[in-house]
Amino acid sequence: MIDTPKHQGLRNQLVESLKQKGIVDTAVLEAIRVIPRHLFLDSSFENFAYQDKAFPIGAGQTISHPYTVAFQSQLLRLEKEDKVLEIGTGSGYQTAVLVAMGARVYSIERQNELYKKTSHLLPKLGIRPKLMTFGDGYKGLPNYAPFDSIIVTAGAPFIPQPLMAQLKIGGRLIIPLGEETQIMTELVRLNETQFEKHEYGDFKFVPMLENKN
Repeated sequence: MIDTPKHQGLRNQLVESLKQKGIVDTAVLEAIRVIPRHLFLDSSFENFAYQDKAFPIGAGQTISHPYTVAFQSQLLRLEKEDKVLEIGTGSGYQTAVLVAMGARVYSIERQNELYKKTSHLLPKLGIRPKLMTFGDGYKGLPNYAPFDSIIVTAGAPFIPQPLMAQLKIGGRLIIPLGEETQIMTELVRLNETQFEKHEYGDFKFVPMLENKN
């Protein structure tokens, strides 16, 4: 697994382009700068790995645009050691960015093919989330709740109630809501029963799947 000065230079260019698009969180930008995105892609896409594009990763899923990863990560407003639930491990790139930002990441993947591939890849890269598991993201991980933040990396038709319940008071849930196109949505938990909602424009994600035990 090779990360060359050329790759590092391309990441520097990517970081500059993300700054121009409004990403200002220095922890996010530094994570993008250090995580070798090309190693999360099929080698046939390597020459394009640092363009702001999504690519297929198998099982009908994609690795998100770097801007989308950066935007969602910035919305989390993470602090070091925050406990984060990630719904949709996918390629593991978003997971790696969160770990690089100092988060304690608990990640669920619904596609067994991707779960096996990513749970093998991340340790090889020295990236160690607190937990990676195969399961239904709609159910979350109640045994590990509450979480400081929850990030959903697939388009959800609605906000799953279990995820809201697993968010600590003061915590935030970042979720793309919608069927064809999604609206990036932030829910901040104010107390046991109340949430504050904010919307941040249109994005495009693969659908969030359920019904896996």
